[in-house]
Amino acid sequence: WLRSRNSELRQLRRRWFHHFMGDPQGPPALGPEAPRPAASSRGTYVGCFSDDGQERTLKGAVFFDLRKMTISHCQDACAERPQHSGPRSGLTPRLPAVSVGPEECNHECKGEKRSVCGGAGRLSVYRVEELQPSSRKRRTVTYRGCFRLPENVTHAFPDSLVQANVTVETCSGFCSQKEFPLAILRGWECYCAYPTPQFNLRDAVDASLCGQEPEAQRLAEYCEVYQTPVQDTRCTDRRFLPTKSKVFVALSSFPGAGNTWARHLIEHATGFYTGSYYFDGTLYNKGFKGEKDHWRSRRTICVKTHESGRREIEMFDSAILLIRNPYRSLVAEFNRKCAGHLGYAADRNWKSKEWPDFVNSYASWWSSHVLDWLRYGKRLLVVHYEELRRSLVPTLREMVAFLNVSVSEERLGCSYIRTVDQALRDHNWAGLPQEYVPR
Repeated sequence: WLRSRNSELRQLRRRWFHHFMGDPQGPPALGPEAPRPAASSRGTYVGCFSDDGQERTLKGAVFFDLRKMTISHCQDACAERPQHSGPRSGLTPRLPAVSVGPEECNHECKGEKRSVCGGAGRLSVYRVEELQPSSRKRRTVTYRGCFRLPENVTHAFPDSLVQANVTVETCSGFCSQKEFPLAILRGWECYCAYPTPQFNLRDAVDASLCGQEPEAQRLAEYCEVYQTPVQDTRCTDRRFLPTKSKVFVALSSFPGAGNTWARHLIEHATGFYTGSYYFDGTLYNKGFKGEKDHWRSRRTICVKTHESGRREIEMFDSAILLIRNPYRSLVAEFNRKCAGHLGYAADRNWKSKEWPDFVNSYASWWSSHVLDWLRYGKRLLVVHYEELRRSLVPTLREMVAFLNVSVSEERLGCSYIRTVDQALRDHNWAGLPQEYVPR
């Protein structure tokens, strides 16, 4: 039950604060004596509403540090666009469909004690008035320091704006609109970028080198760097292929061999969804959006399959064949059959006839699966699960190359971060802080 509950909470955290960054610990619940939300100088409290669906009730993309979240911060951000704001929310011109009792919004705002910021699957909603342009406040921008320009500015900085008297506010606003986490000023030149190995923000220089007049600074080799409110999503963004794949690739394994984990790694390394020969609603709800796509659509980078037999194998042009220790594969698949993807079989399952019967029916399939793919597969990359765990990035780099996708080292590095984060959560610990993800 705890593992299942933790999984639900992780999904909720990912959906928390459409406008605000999450906190892996989650907010503490308020006691029954806690004060209820009230009208404020910026907005009027409307009520507590349900947010239990898969789609977020309120939309938006402004991020704040959850640890500093207050009702006023939320309202100020949403006041730039009408009409409702909600701690653990975004903004919308219409109220959410389902209202609930006020006692169900019982989580304390992290930055404002004794005030209410929604609850588990619940929104505290306020109605706010739109600000006039003259009164709009400058978004939070963090000065990162003065840095030497990279050798190839055009390559390192994907977007730019050049205009007289460009300000920090103008530059950061431009880069925020373009969805970049960094705004870079060099004289009257504004550049937008992501942190990269060539521009990693680790070697700041004396700030006085950036303190010259704009024209002099433009000729110099230094720039001022600011962090915008935009969250770097390079490790998390995934999409379908822009055009249909010419090569139909299988990700084949015996059940319990780590296929779902391999899909997770491939998706985060390449940025493209993986498909499936089957449909698993649980996996779809956990973010594997390729699960619902028809497996022959060719819109996914590869397709999960446990099938064997000549006809099923020859439908694919190539395959990554994932092989795992047969005993551990059988144990993993038995756990999944009895308790789902994240669960464990109960003692009664292991002590009954279920386990020996399962082994008797599945053991021979482990060998026939591998032998069939070796016999009928047209082009194979054999990956051992144990080697993928032991040497993650080099093995993943080989898999990505086989898929004919070019990815950055930063994106591959995300695999380490995501693997550790998931391991912590699987052991009922809080996941890694958001700042571990590249920004």
